[in-house]
Amino acid sequence: MNAMQGTGSKSQEGRFQLLVDAVTDYAIYMLDPKGIVSSWNAGAQRFKGYTQDEILGEHFSRFYTDEDKATELPRRALETAAREGKFEAEGWRLRKDGTRFWAHVVIDPIRDTQGDLIGFAKITRDLTERKKTQEALKESEERFRLLVQGVTDYAIYMLDPQGRVTNWNAGAQRIKGYTQDEILGEHFSRFYTDEDKATELPRRALETAVREGKFEAEGWRLRKDGTRFWASVVIDPIRNDMGDLIGFAKITRDITERRQAQEALAQAQAALFQAQKMEAVGQLTGGVAHDFNNLLTVIVNSLDLLTRNARDTRDMRLIESAQRAAERGAKLTQQLLAFSRRQPLQPALHNPNTLIGGFESILRRACGELVKLQLALAPGVRSISVDAPQFEAALLNLIVNARDAMPDGGSLRIATGNVTIAESEHAAAELEPGPYVSVTVADTGSGMAPEILDRVFEPFFTTKEIGKGTGLGLSQVYGFVTQSGGHVKVDSAPDRGTTITMLLPAQDNGEEAVEDEDGTERPAQESAGTVLIVEDEPAVLEVASDIFDSLGYDVLTATDAQKAIAVLESDAAIDVMFSDVIMPNGMNGVELSRKAREMRPSLRILLASGYPMSALPSEGLGAGVSFISKPYRWTELADKLRMLRS
Repeated sequence: MNAMQGTGSKSQEGRFQLLVDAVTDYAIYMLDPKGIVSSWNAGAQRFKGYTQDEILGEHFSRFYTDEDKATELPRRALETAAREGKFEAEGWRLRKDGTRFWAHVVIDPIRDTQGDLIGFAKITRDLTERKKTQEALKESEERFRLLVQGVTDYAIYMLDPQGRVTNWNAGAQRIKGYTQDEILGEHFSRFYTDEDKATELPRRALETAVREGKFEAEGWRLRKDGTRFWASVVIDPIRNDMGDLIGFAKITRDITERRQAQEALAQAQAALFQAQKMEAVGQLTGGVAHDFNNLLTVIVNSLDLLTRNARDTRDMRLIESAQRAAERGAKLTQQLLAFSRRQPLQPALHNPNTLIGGFESILRRACGELVKLQLALAPGVRSISVDAPQFEAALLNLIVNARDAMPDGGSLRIATGNVTIAESEHAAAELEPGPYVSVTVADTGSGMAPEILDRVFEPFFTTKEIGKGTGLGLSQVYGFVTQSGGHVKVDSAPDRGTTITMLLPAQDNGEEAVEDEDGTERPAQESAGTVLIVEDEPAVLEVASDIFDSLGYDVLTATDAQKAIAVLESDAAIDVMFSDVIMPNGMNGVELSRKAREMRPSLRILLASGYPMSALPSEGLGAGVSFISKPYRWTELADKLRMLRS
């Protein structure tokens, strides 16, 4: 029986040895208590390089690197195995050819039935490929971590499935203001505004990312200090190999400056469109006013000529009514020309406080009983170069508009002050940098909606009832200010009142213009000489001829510049040439004047137009040339001729 058991035991040991020898992926061998190799399998030979004959009887420390030998790792490994029942570790080991491999090592102590240590079982596995893969992955992860951490223009961070922050890069800290220690574990909703939290946008953003694979949007976000920035946000869901959601990747970029640039561009485009529209309307209204002036010239002067011969009371009354209507028409054309910046201005140096003070009584009467007018005229305000009557008309138009916006009464304030337009402001204000004087009219009235503000300066646009406004008041203000080299701006909102500010170029303080208080009419002397009238409109030519005839002139006429030159080339004695500026057939009145002065240097010239002289190419005309605006009266014409003779 014992013999049979012994035979069975040996057979079992043989089978076990065959099994160990057949394993090639593991080095399985035995050590005696001192670490001497006492067995060797095929796996040990395969990746350590030693045959059984080469290694049996050798100490297992030869598989260790010099660094590990220096720390006595082989001895300590056996001691650990004997003391704790196992030693397990990973580390570099040496092959026979001196190359290294990464090994996973397990050393178990072997004891006999009495518990005495008789050796060690050592199992080693070559994990070099796995080590390389792990190191490559670790290196890749480290590079990615460094990349993410190095990004400062983007906030790149992770969220867990519930939306709590799990990591934080330098860009997130720079943009949002939180350090990593302050924000890890916090819910990302703290970056959202109260308005977005009220609509549960954070929750909906994560749900959208899960459902659609991405959430992308722009909106206001909050920094740590409570300030807002405009953010571009992308949220992507992160899933494991099984497809389970394990969190979110969130990328945020601060695009506040880009948004501001886009808004500034949109405002500039809107301003350009408005300027182009106003310029187009100005060109149209200027042309209409010019043609209307020709008609008024005929009407006004025909009525004046009739007045000189009329005796019947009824005829006189009818003529006076027609004259009043014509004067209203002339005022209308002046407002149109003011808007189109083609109104002839007579600028002079004035102190705005003096102009307003002298006009105060009229302004107070215009306000009515229900509106309280306050003046806040800054001391030491600079002078401005303006046409005083047009300045007063602009101010009166603003007062009347403000009064009409306060039907139940209110307060109205006129203020002046010195301002300086900086280089950074001049583009937005459409002004050259430098000193300006501000004249502000502020009311507590009903205010205006944005769509009304965009059209306030358009001719004939009005929100007043039919019969209560022409829609030309603010057009005159716009034209006067811009023609004077300034800018007018409006600040208004419904139920907040309206503030209109005229910015006019400041001048060096000096003597103000002295108004000519002599308003008497001085008729021209008789037998004044010969005049050449150049006018393409037959009706205007006829009226002009009658006026000059009544003033004692012998009249010659021409309907265009070429015919006028032909008259000048003749032997006729000509003292004055009276010409319209705008004429057909190429040459205008200014060009004709230059040609006429070349032909007759002593010739006196009077030019007539509904456009201002400043808008015409008048260089080189020299002395002896004057200008009169349409529609002109015969008395004005007589004064201009008298001045030319003096």
